[in-house]
Amino acid sequence: MAKIAFILLCHKDPDAIIAQAESLTAAGDYISIHFDASASAAHFDQIRKALGDNPNVCFSGKRIKCGWGEWSLVQASLYAVEAAVEAFPRATHFYMLSGDCMAIKSAEYAHDFLDRDDVDYIESFDFFDSDWIKTGFKEERLIYRHFVNERTNKWLFYKSFNLQRRLGLTRKVPSDIEVMIGSQWWCLRRRTIEWVLDFTKKRRDVMRFFRTTWIPDETFFQTVVRHVVPNEEIRTRSLTFLMFTDYGMPVTFYNDHFDMLLSQNFLFARKISPEATDLKARLGALYAKEGERFQISGDGRRMYSFLTGRGREGRRFAPRFWETEATLGRDRELMIVICKKWHVAKRLVEQVRSHTNLPAIEYLFNEEATELPDLGGIQSTMAKRTRHRRALLRMLFEYHGTNRMVICLDPANIDFIEDFAADKCTTKSLEMVCEFSDDFLAGHARRVGLAGAQTSKDIIDKLMPTIRYDVVFESERLRDAELENFYQLRETGSVDANTSALIEFLSIPPETAREIATTEHLFAD
Repeated sequence: MAKIAFILLCHKDPDAIIAQAESLTAAGDYISIHFDASASAAHFDQIRKALGDNPNVCFSGKRIKCGWGEWSLVQASLYAVEAAVEAFPRATHFYMLSGDCMAIKSAEYAHDFLDRDDVDYIESFDFFDSDWIKTGFKEERLIYRHFVNERTNKWLFYKSFNLQRRLGLTRKVPSDIEVMIGSQWWCLRRRTIEWVLDFTKKRRDVMRFFRTTWIPDETFFQTVVRHVVPNEEIRTRSLTFLMFTDYGMPVTFYNDHFDMLLSQNFLFARKISPEATDLKARLGALYAKEGERFQISGDGRRMYSFLTGRGREGRRFAPRFWETEATLGRDRELMIVICKKWHVAKRLVEQVRSHTNLPAIEYLFNEEATELPDLGGIQSTMAKRTRHRRALLRMLFEYHGTNRMVICLDPANIDFIEDFAADKCTTKSLEMVCEFSDDFLAGHARRVGLAGAQTSKDIIDKLMPTIRYDVVFESERLRDAELENFYQLRETGSVDANTSALIEFLSIPPETAREIATTEHLFAD
């Protein structure tokens, strides 16, 4: 009969970890725990004291500090796996878990399920041909070396990446390896785990390669398992049930999800809300039950899509993002560059990116083609961006892992500017005051549809006073709004005046502000 050794990576909530370990081992299974070395030492002592006498619990021989997207997550998994292989010789399967996972079937059901087929369960899709990666880096994860964490040292991460790209310092994937990608929540047979560990000792070249890839927990086991195990012995699926919202966020399960979770064709679910005490208690007791029967419908994702698609509100599937997060955040700072000449503003924010660690996003509410990360669809159309603008900006703050961000807006968007200025966050506005030639204004008239390609010069000349007044009016309206933290960067202004404006607007050192203010051809058409 199958006996499972659970591999648990965790970093918080010692009470929940203890309860999870006690629940899983009460049914005769095992658990190997790696507790993040950067987490609380007191919490780790609490876990060891509570579980130290449990013969079905072991701890990693080494503890390391883990970071999202780093090799450290894979290394921590390997340490926990090695400890489990040595401590539990009767374990037939090894199942990867997080502290947010809980069983949604009994141990009896799980063991019968695993005994049914002599296979491994792991998502492993072709890295290059599949669409598993929706946005962001793809081949860049592999062909460049990533030495620092993007979330903790964003500036150095992208500095290193851009330098390698500029110098052409790419590398090749080991020739006999086909890189795969998929969820990190796998369940592997003992034989497979032993083959993987043997592979790590023999193939130092592959280990060196993966140590400097980005987000290797989505590729390492997925690739190595496919390399050492015949395809017919692999089921390309996870046994852990999880869903994502329209905005790319993991769905959190609450007390009223109990029946729905039990009906899914999975053994575990992620992620369970820490506040769902009733759900956690019921699921914790479930694993040790015998004779339990489960009616599998597998309709969780369809039901979720149906209900959320009709705007359902309530705890079952969580309120809409913009209903719970109507503000950008009291501790955040939004800096708005306002300019009619979009190419001039883009030139400025390019300098901001080069000289500071600030994320700077161009005309996201004016240009459909503005490059944005995949945020689950909210960024996909201009209508969605406009309708849910505060939600969009909040998600961009979270995506970039920062509390300070720069965006560009056209001065015609006075309602947006006033809306953001009224938010609880700190909002700063910088108007780039440009000089407008007749040729520029004529081109502007064509761009906005006031004139066409065949419109005669006479008609353009008649329109010119109105067009010029419109541009002036938008600038005057900004000043009349009496915005707090409002600054101007003038084409005709002195270097000292423009430097002072940039110091106040960006909160940067004077020497950096002067470098930006003296950018060659900053206001050029």
